[in-house]
Amino acid sequence: MSDRPYHHGNLRAALLAQAERTVRERGVQDLSLRELAREVGVSHGAPRRHFPDRQALLDALAEAGFERLGTELRSAFDRAGDDFEARLRSTAAAYVRFATRDAALLELMFAGKHRERSLQEAAERAFSVILELIEQGQAEGALEAGEADRVGLVLFATVQGIAALVTSGMVSAERLDELVADATTHFLRGSRTAA
Repeated sequence: MSDRPYHHGNLRAALLAQAERTVRERGVQDLSLRELAREVGVSHGAPRRHFPDRQALLDALAEAGFERLGTELRSAFDRAGDDFEARLRSTAAAYVRFATRDAALLELMFAGKHRERSLQEAAERAFSVILELIEQGQAEGALEAGEADRVGLVLFATVQGIAALVTSGMVSAERLDELVADATTHFLRGSRTAA
């Protein structure tokens, strides 16, 4: 099978999709270009046309992860309508679902963000939805004025903490929606402007 010629229509996308499945099912440590080629059904050298080495594949996978995260956050934000609290709950829940479904990918995404400028930019695009949400809450008086980045970081730490509790098995995944609802309620209560 390794001698098969390159024949895949969109090899880069196929490799990234298979890499994501591998990371989800077995972790980053089991990811190799040779194994991916075998799983996708191309020659062992074909992936190098798109990824010169394993690190290039990992960086591309992390960037694709940020793009998908941004799309999922934006979709949740838009689906919730114009109401700030509904947007907050929907966006927070979307993040926690992504983080618990793709914990190994998220870890890879965050690890690469500090090393690669393109990954840092992809992360900023993905999390721009959270900043937009915080700015809306501040403009409407639902959140205290201040640095939107700082307020957003508190929200992010809260939802990332919920995801970590679920992925570590400390809290059952069935409690995810309840925890997100409680967390956003407490976040709002603690962040409201004084009347």
